[in-house]
Amino acid sequence: MTAEATPLLAILAREIRASGPIGLDRYMALCLGHPRHGYYATRDPFGRGGDFVTAPEISQMFGELIGAWAGAVLATMQAASPAARPCLVELGPGRGTLMADALRALRAAGAAFDLHLVETSPVLRRLQADRLAAAAPVFHDSVESLPDAPLLVIANEFFDALPARQFVRTGHGWCERRIGLTPEGDALAFGLDPEPDPRLAAEAPEGAVLTVPSQGLAVMRDLARRLAARGGALLAIDYGHDRSGFGDTFQALAGHRFADPLSRPGEADLTLHVDFGALARAASAEGAAVHGPATQRDFLLGLGLPMRAERLKVRATPDQAAAIDAAAARLTDPDPRGMGALFKVLGVSHPALGPLPALPPPS
Repeated sequence: MTAEATPLLAILAREIRASGPIGLDRYMALCLGHPRHGYYATRDPFGRGGDFVTAPEISQMFGELIGAWAGAVLATMQAASPAARPCLVELGPGRGTLMADALRALRAAGAAFDLHLVETSPVLRRLQADRLAAAAPVFHDSVESLPDAPLLVIANEFFDALPARQFVRTGHGWCERRIGLTPEGDALAFGLDPEPDPRLAAEAPEGAVLTVPSQGLAVMRDLARRLAARGGALLAIDYGHDRSGFGDTFQALAGHRFADPLSRPGEADLTLHVDFGALARAASAEGAAVHGPATQRDFLLGLGLPMRAERLKVRATPDQAAAIDAAAARLTDPDPRGMGALFKVLGVSHPALGPLPALPPPS
C-alpha cells in the first residue's frame, strides 16, 4: 500500500534514507510526538468527532470514582506525613475531563494538594488549562520534572501510547522489527534486523513477536523510585494483559476504526496493549509495593459504581437514566473484548502505605 503523503512521511523517508530503517520506538515517537506534525501536536483526538473515546468521555461516573479513590489515598498519605503537602499528578490528561470530574469528588472530601499535569500536546494543554483553571495546574513535559514530594499519580490510557520496541523470533534468534521504505520509495514497510539481539533469549516459536515497552518501563521505574523514597501511590488504567507474553498488538486508530499503522504517519493514533506484568516487575524492582492488576470491572464495582449510578438516576429523565445505565454497562462489560475485562488497573505505592481501595493487596 502506498502511504499517504502526510507531512511526516517526507521526514521519515529522509531519516530512513540517511540512517537506515528505524525501530518501532522511533517511529511511534515521531508519529505521535513530532513538535509540528505529530498526531498529538496537531489535534484533539477525543470524542465522537475525534478518533477514539476514553472512559472519562463515556461517563462522569468514571472520573468521580477515580476522585473518590484519590481522596481516600490522599487521606492515608497525609495521615502518614502531615507536614508534607502531596502533589496530585495526571499523566496524559486528555481534555481534562477525568480530572475535572475527579476534582468535584476531591473538593467534597476536603483534600489538600497541588495539581501537576504531564502533557506534551500544546492543543490539549490549552484545553486542560481552560477546564482546570480553578485548580491552577502546573504543566510538565515529562515525569522527570515533577516535584520531589509525595505523589499521587493517575495514568488513564497513558502507557499504551508510549514508544516500544518489537522483536521477531527467527531461526537464529530475536531480530528487531524495523520500519523502512519499499523499493519504490513511496511507502513504509516492516522489516527485520539481519542479526539477532544477543541479550534476548526467551523461548518461543519462529514468528513470535516480543514487545519491549522501553519507554513505559523507564517511566514506571522513575515513578516507583520516587514513591518508594518519598511516599505516595500510582494508579494505571489501560487496555492490556496482566501477564507478559508474545503477540503483536501494535495498532492504529483513525475515525474510530482500525487503520494501517504505516499508511498515514502522523494522522492516526498508534498504541500497543500494555504489559502490566512487565510494569509490575519494574515497580517492584525499585522497592515499591504492587497492587493487582485487577480488571476495570472489579475495580469500578469495588468503588461503588452501581450506587453512584443509582444516585445520578434519582433526578434523571427516563432517557438520561437509560444513558447512565448504558455507560455503567459499557465501563464494566465482562466480555473479553469489553472495557470491563480488556482494561486492567494496577496500583503502585510506598510499601508502608497499606492497602489501596478496590485493588488486591500486594503479593
